Amino acid sequence: MKDQLIELITKISSGCLGEADIARIADEAAQAYADPDAFLAANPDINYDDSFPIALGEWVVVGSLPDTVLFQADTYQDLFQQITDSFGAGVTFNFKAKQLAKVEPLTALNRIQVQMSSLAKEDGGYTLVNFSQPLDDELQCVLVFGKDVERVLELCAGLNIAAAPSLEALKVAVHV
Repeated sequence: MKDQLIELITKISSGCLGEADIARIADEAAQAYADPDAFLAANPDINYDDSFPIALGEWVVVGSLPDTVLFQADTYQDLFQQITDSFGAGVTFNFKAKQLAKVEPLTALNRIQVQMSSLAKEDGGYTLVNFSQPLDDELQCVLVFGKDVERVLELCAGLNIAAAPSLEALKVAVHV
């Protein structure tokens, strides 16, 4: 399981986390998955209980990811602002987050995905992927290189972590 976690965290962090941080998060999460009671006993400062809708190991992964990897927001405008902030001033985007304020969610997400697909072309662009179950925010996503999306979804399925390309998931939700 630890190897799966290392591969997953490496792929969703897209270079934003060092190997030592990835190994630490994977190790802690693997311990939490393997023996939640022992993990909680060894880490009394952890704020987790059985009312959470996700496994403790998954909670450790989600809670350990920095805001340059895991984007959490209630609106697509705020989500895109977090994404653009994570890239820094050196990356130019075709539109500003405030331009998403008055558009429908599907239109906003489509614009974000088109913009993200145009970056890192050598890696297949970026795909916005819903990651885990949002606990405090409406939206919870990671950016994954296009070439890695299929493998990330496989790894998440193997670890019972909910994951789906954000745009496709919203299209399905809107048309249900």
